[in-house]
Order: sequence, then structure tokens, then C-alpha cells
Amino acid sequence: MSRPDPFGALRLRRGPAWPNRLALAALTNQQSHPDGTISDAELRWLVLRAEGGFGLTMTCASHVQAVGQGFPGQLGVFGDQHADGLARLASAIVAAGSVPALQLHHAGARAPAELVGQPVGPSDDAATGTRALTAAEVEDVVDDFAAAAARAERAGFAAVEVHGAHGYLLCQFLSPEQNRRTDRYGGSPGNRARIVVEVLDAIRDRCSADLQVGIRLSPERFGLRLADIRDLAGELLAAGRVDFLDMSLWDARKLPEDATLADRPLLAHFTDLERGDAVLGVAGTIRTGRDVVDVLTAGADYAIVGRAAVLHHDFPRRLRRDRDFTPVALPVSEAYLHGEGVSPPFVDYLRRWEGFVAT
Repeated sequence: MSRPDPFGALRLRRGPAWPNRLALAALTNQQSHPDGTISDAELRWLVLRAEGGFGLTMTCASHVQAVGQGFPGQLGVFGDQHADGLARLASAIVAAGSVPALQLHHAGARAPAELVGQPVGPSDDAATGTRALTAAEVEDVVDDFAAAAARAERAGFAAVEVHGAHGYLLCQFLSPEQNRRTDRYGGSPGNRARIVVEVLDAIRDRCSADLQVGIRLSPERFGLRLADIRDLAGELLAAGRVDFLDMSLWDARKLPEDATLADRPLLAHFTDLERGDAVLGVAGTIRTGRDVVDVLTAGADYAIVGRAAVLHHDFPRRLRRDRDFTPVALPVSEAYLHGEGVSPPFVDYLRRWEGFVAT
């Protein structure tokens, strides 16, 4: 059996072809300004990865409402004050030969109170001080996702990705543990997924036919049920609501946590879905050239690279030269990271990753 080529172009149903099958993960980096406008440090970090050969260069999670901010120094897309910086970024990514993508995000109940005041979510939660959104406010969230997508497209982004994973707002709605609503946005799996469908439909209505629209989903943790997420992914693909599906699996080789579904790898629960013209990407401990080939061999259309992209801005170029490329050994020094375009605030954030930054 021949090895899949990570450097074959990936053509989607709309918009530009991605020059290869390596995508930069949407990595929290805390490098932007307090008002959400992009800093020179964050622009440099992203453009270096585009110049380093990633076919798709994705921003960090970018909040669509001020109350949806999830971390300090987060990139914003909730107002026109962000437009000029986003345009600079998109233009520079295109000039580097990569496709620019912006991830649309709302932290919901995971928004720190010191940043947003009282966080909002699908249901009241005393532990986090979260207030349940009214139905009208849910509709406002949908509108603001769509407005943010339109703002990103006007700035020059060819793709947007809706963040429906990792316990943030849309994921909170999908979780039967966190979503205890009794209106049309709660109860059955279809009702809990209603906000996701409405967001995707609103983006498509508000934006041009050329914009590539994707979604990130995680199938486990945060009270999620694998069967529900698989069904949702299948429905979104079958209906043509997404051009790309980004499955965040934590580890692309792992078995499901649900013992009743652990007869095959977690990834296999998604690679066998009918995709139509959409493409499937996978994230989760993809750190070497062998890891990239393995997920492509398993049926993914593209590989999403995070930590290896922090360590090597030119990970794709290195992989092109050596298909068995392995990143530098950990931990690495601050000076090494600065040389890879990682600013001091990002280095401080990376200290949370055990064994990543040398002490």
C-alpha cells in the first residue's frame, strides 16, 4: 500500500484549494491586545507558520461577543475595530502561499468572570456563576456568529471554522449534562444541536457562496455522548452544511471512552461517515511525520498540527524533506521558542504544558 501524500492539494467544493493537507491548529496564545485587536507578535506567529508551509493557517479561537472571551490576550472578531488588523493578517497569510482561516468562538460558561463579568451559557450554573441565556439571547448569539463570519470574509479570510468543541458555548449546548433547558434549544439531541445548525445556516446566509465554512467538534468529555456527536457530524455532512469537519480527538489513535463503542478506534467512528464534497480533518497528538501519514492512511483528508507547529514554524517544509521527521526533544528553552516566533506571553502560557518549556 502506497503512503498517502501530505503534499497533494486539497480541493473543497468552494473557495481556494489548500496547497497541502497540513493545517495549523487553532492554538490559544494570549498574544493579542486587551481589546481583541491583533498584536504584531500574534501576526508574526501566524505568518511564520504560513511561510513555513502550512496549507491552511488557522487563527486562535476568536470571540464573537465580548462576553464570550475565553482567555486574556484573545483575538477578537466581535466588532469593526478588529477589521484592519484581521485584514493585515489575512493578506500576509495569502502572500505566504497559505489559505487563511479564522476560528469563531464563544467561551460561554468557561469565560473567566474577571474578564467578562457574569458568564452566560445554556443553563444556570452556581459553580461558575453562569446565567442561562434567554431564547432571544441565543438568537443574538447566532446572529453574532454570522456577523463575525461576514467580518472575517470582508477582511480577506477564505475560511471560517465554528468552534463547537472543548466545553465552550456551542459544546455546552450539545452536552446533556450542561444543557438542562426545556425550550427548543434543550432536551433531545436535535434540540441541543439546534444552535449549531442555526449558526451554520446563518453564516451561509450572511456570507458569499465562496466562503469555506467548517466546524470543530469533540466527541468526548464535557458530558458529550459519542453517538450524539457522530450523528450530528453525519447530519451536517449529509446536508452540505459544512465544507470541512475538524474532529478534535485528544489522541488520534485512542479508543472511545464509551466502552460500548470501543470495538474500533475513535477516529474510525468519523472516517466512515459519508462526506459528500466535504473534507475531514483530525487533531490529536499529531507530532511527527509518521503521525501525519498514519491519520491520512486511516481515512482523514488532512492533519491538524499543534505542538509540533509551536516547535517548528516550518514543520511542513521539514516534513517535505523527511517524511519521518520528528520534532526537537522537549523541554525547549525560552530562547528557542522566541526564535520560533513565540512571544513572552505565549511562552508563559506554554508553561502550562507539562515538560514543554525548560525551567
